[in-house]
Amino acid sequence: MRSFTLSDFDFALPPELVAQHPAAERSASRLLDGTISPPTDRIFRDLPSLLRAGDLLVFNDTQVVKARLFGEKPTGGRLELLVERVLTDGEVVCHMKVSKKPPVGTVLRMVGGFRATLLGRWPEKDGALFRLAFASDDGADPYALMARHGHVPLPPYIAHADSEDDVRRYQTVFARVPGAVAAPTAALHFDEALLAQLDAAGVQRASVTLHVGAGTFQPVKTENIAEHVMHAERYEVPPATQQAIADCHARGGRVVAVGTTTVRTLESWAASGEASGDTRIFITPGFRFRHVDLLVTNFHLPKSTLMMLVSAFAGYERIMALYAHAVRERYRFFSYGDAMLLARAGDA
Repeated sequence: MRSFTLSDFDFALPPELVAQHPAAERSASRLLDGTISPPTDRIFRDLPSLLRAGDLLVFNDTQVVKARLFGEKPTGGRLELLVERVLTDGEVVCHMKVSKKPPVGTVLRMVGGFRATLLGRWPEKDGALFRLAFASDDGADPYALMARHGHVPLPPYIAHADSEDDVRRYQTVFARVPGAVAAPTAALHFDEALLAQLDAAGVQRASVTLHVGAGTFQPVKTENIAEHVMHAERYEVPPATQQAIADCHARGGRVVAVGTTTVRTLESWAASGEASGDTRIFITPGFRFRHVDLLVTNFHLPKSTLMMLVSAFAGYERIMALYAHAVRERYRFFSYGDAMLLARAGDA
């Protein structure tokens, strides 16, 4: 099999194709049907016509929290926290953006009036993240404090500050379990009307949970992709979803993963046998998929781990051709952009 390097997953992307705002309506985004040759340009609300009764759509039901918080050190120096994970007893794990890191024990004054005490690095003393304890006069937990005082953690390639529209649109209509700092963006295209059409067409639905971390935007820095270390994300595959997948395969239906986060969840479960836990799964060409037959996904950053995942799924040459088509036809890219439907290599 061909050996791939980081440069293989690069492509030229005109900056104006990076979507800064969502489409006016969720299901009005464009959809590139990449399951056929030549690929076909469609609208996302056409998806029911591309699926069959008995297929199973699997969504990621994670909920994006207002994880970006601002504050200052006792010296007055400003800082920014991005909460990656909520632990217990008011403790959180954060990325910290500050000119000079404060010492352990420092009490940070956060916008909104609550306090954050620096407890140390995470997961160990030399970890890249920081462990802090949040406290407020009314005893609110970290989720409540983020809801009151936090900001939507928009991706770094979106240039505007978060707005009320982002609060609504950088969240899926079925978000249920709080914990993500980035949206499962392929699912942003689904609205209630489209879900009703899929139900009427006999397409089944199930959900998993993977709390998307900020590491999803972490660039790959090594040309030898095997040297890249993936970030950890928490996932769960509920018993009802496990049964729904077994039933789908038994009746000859297709498992349709909505988004790469759903792929990572299902294939982590398949690889480990564990229905919940932390995953660092890194899917590159040559990976053997065990659960997913079709994939609904947005268009990803050049040289990203997600480009490697979709190339593993649909085939490298196929993906590069589809991306060239998308650029040529002026599709919108990344979180607020358009989507495509992919078949597993060998099934197209």
